[in-house]
Amino acid sequence: MRLLLDTHALLWWITDSVQLSAAARQSIAAGSNQLFWSAASSWEVGIKFALSRLALPAPPEDYLPYHLELNAIERLPISERHAYRAAALPQHHADPFDRILVAQAQVEGLRLVTGDPLLSRYEIKIVW
Repeated sequence: MRLLLDTHALLWWITDSVQLSAAARQSIAAGSNQLFWSAASSWEVGIKFALSRLALPAPPEDYLPYHLELNAIERLPISERHAYRAAALPQHHADPFDRILVAQAQVEGLRLVTGDPLLSRYEIKIVW
């Protein structure tokens, strides 16, 4: 499977949080799955860190790349196609970071690893 990790999914994975579901944990750990991380999630982490709403042991620009490499997670840039799709999505969810993840999952044919129940309203496959 090709999996796009929601921001909380990666953070809970690398901190071994009990908040990460068993199905998500197994899917991330499976060596046969291809894992992706959106530039939107890096932006979200950076903003939350700058506002002191997210504590990390190192700045995001150091912490995230280290863990992405360690876990063989591919970076997914935001393209114009992703942006246009996100703008055209139904208003099930107002969070722009989540909307771009949904758009990326749709455009790239990815399953989204997320515990956000609102995202199941969109036409994507979710792992949780």
